[in-house]
Amino acid sequence: MTSNALVTTQPITARTAEVQRNTAETRVHVRVNLDGTGQARLNSGIGFLDHMLDQIARHGLIDLDVECAGDLHIDGHHTVEDIGITLGQAFAQAIGDKKGIRRYGHAYVPLDEALSRVVIDFSGRPGLEMDVQFTAGSIGQLDTQLVYEFFQGFVNHAGVTLHIDNLKGKNAHHQCETIFKAFARAVRFALEHDERMAGVIPSTKGAL
Repeated sequence: MTSNALVTTQPITARTAEVQRNTAETRVHVRVNLDGTGQARLNSGIGFLDHMLDQIARHGLIDLDVECAGDLHIDGHHTVEDIGITLGQAFAQAIGDKKGIRRYGHAYVPLDEALSRVVIDFSGRPGLEMDVQFTAGSIGQLDTQLVYEFFQGFVNHAGVTLHIDNLKGKNAHHQCETIFKAFARAVRFALEHDERMAGVIPSTKGAL
């Protein structure tokens, strides 16, 4: 016995967003595709920050465009913080109602002597706990204090709880790179579609 029924599946809606943030200190443009292939076009004005943003794209499988014109003649603070803010806003828009996502993600990433752990919850509640003792005050043109400001801006506007711990490390470049790679991997897992939770918001509250 044969059936003439036609079975179709609806493609998952692309999770994309584009955000422009203009202030007296910076002009930031961010475009994200959370279901991308890791392609990136980056121009923050800070070379090492571009290198870290590239880790988010590559290891998170996120297509990411970042363009920033900031007041780097003062220092990098406004540029780094505002990119974190704008990226968080773009994530919040692209994720949508969060139905069917895993919600939680974690990753450990080593690089030579350095090892970092990142745990993330797309909870809707912003919170950052970061335990990192960088062994240098700057990496290229990036002040290592600003790594915290980047992630603080991101969590406040993406609405996530984020724990970052550098467990080992002697080289500041390695410390920072393991943090961003672990962040990317944790985000990738948390935002993956869970077939067993299709159409369901992963919370007993029914909202995130």
